[in-house]
Amino acid sequence: MRTGSRPLIATALLFSLPLLAACGEEQASAPVEPETSDVAQAPAPGAVEPQAEAAAEPAAEPAEPRIVEATGQPIPETFMLSNGMQVVVIEDRRAPVVTHMVWYKVGSADEPRGKSGIAHYLEHLLFKGTEKFPTGEFSATVARNGGQENAFTSYDYTGYFQRVARDRLPLVMELEADRMTGLVLTEDLVLPERDVILEERSARIENDPGSLLSEQMNAMLYLAHPYGTPIIGWEHEMRGLTYQDALDFYRKWYDPANAVLIVAGDVDAAELRPLAEQFYGVIPSNGGQPDRVRPQDPPQRAARRVVLEDARVEQPYVRRSYLAPSYANGEPGEAEALDVLSEIIGGGATARIYKSLVVDQKIALGASGWYIGSSLDDGSIGFFAVPAPGVAMEDAEAAIDAEIDKLLADGVTSEEVERAQRTLVADAIFAQDSQQSMARSYGVALMTGLTVEHAATWPDRVLAVTPDQVTQAARKFLRKERSVTGVLKRPQPAAETVEKEDKS
Repeated sequence: MRTGSRPLIATALLFSLPLLAACGEEQASAPVEPETSDVAQAPAPGAVEPQAEAAAEPAAEPAEPRIVEATGQPIPETFMLSNGMQVVVIEDRRAPVVTHMVWYKVGSADEPRGKSGIAHYLEHLLFKGTEKFPTGEFSATVARNGGQENAFTSYDYTGYFQRVARDRLPLVMELEADRMTGLVLTEDLVLPERDVILEERSARIENDPGSLLSEQMNAMLYLAHPYGTPIIGWEHEMRGLTYQDALDFYRKWYDPANAVLIVAGDVDAAELRPLAEQFYGVIPSNGGQPDRVRPQDPPQRAARRVVLEDARVEQPYVRRSYLAPSYANGEPGEAEALDVLSEIIGGGATARIYKSLVVDQKIALGASGWYIGSSLDDGSIGFFAVPAPGVAMEDAEAAIDAEIDKLLADGVTSEEVERAQRTLVADAIFAQDSQQSMARSYGVALMTGLTVEHAATWPDRVLAVTPDQVTQAARKFLRKERSVTGVLKRPQPAAETVEKEDKS
């Protein structure tokens, strides 16, 4: 960051897929924010004091909160500022701490052709300073006040967050609002940071064979859609990014009407509204939300295959990705059924492919699966296996195919669906232990065309999925022509290669 646990509406990947890029301590390929302590930290000497008008009196008669049946949690309050900025408040009184996040409806899939990596590059540059808070002062101020902060970039959104004691909330709101439109860029700041993101790509992609395979598979899974371009960017295009590219992208997309403020923690809407009006409501919009025009894929008619051989591979594996609808663009109930399906086939030690390949046949060291449905356009569902020593990659792949074929022929059982539902809902409940996880689940939903209520009621909809819906989803989307199969392995020794050529 400065590359998410499962958001309430998506499964986190098990591989180093290039889904998120970021600055600082987080992995460019990992869609998970690091968990941090909920204990408020005392401000250090020299800390900036928050403004006196931190909060208004709470409403005398708050509205009765709507409760989600499956989790027992209220649906967060939300309101709009006059400039078009949406605000979401997730009340959590367990500790005097807040997580403050500003999300922009722009990601790498919105970049101009030939400028891949500019969204992530700009995310880095937002830490370079404004006239009010010059270079380095943003992060230094947050640190002096006992907080943590970072940022992240995905295909569909870019986000910035701080975690502070509740009495420091006005301070971080002032900081974040200032850089929404006040960023100061110069050639001396911009060009050295380009070397930083190039080094980030080298460390996280070029030096990781698994990430390279993921990158190549994505490029084949999405035939025309920009999800096939890595979030961090292609290296040859990153090297050409300029000061003007960054400035143009910033001026087009960083606008209050194209942003969502999410605050989770020891605060309610009555307290937050005057602060949001004070710091964000005064920022004029320059025209609202830009159109997100993206090329769409043609019909996919043939299965594709990628084989990556690399001497650095320590653990070979085979994986298969199928194009699948997301929560945003699927038919009602399809994405929920795919979430349940992925849990049944590849969700853990009781899942079909793990039980078959690892426990029963003992031909794999590991096997699992995933579903990515938290995107504005098509996501994916897939499975993988790590062959046991002495087991051919072809045999592991054939075993995965056999389990999928069996499911397509016979369908799923009620017991499997109920077990998957319990697991998915339990994960959603456990995610509420983290302010960042809660805020992230709503942020991802709002960035991908959904609503706060849609994110909050995800567990209820998952519990409504039927075995017939899961079987229908499997038969509709687990089709080879919608897939890319990837194989990661070490190169064959030269003698073995010659022997095979002689036999042929």
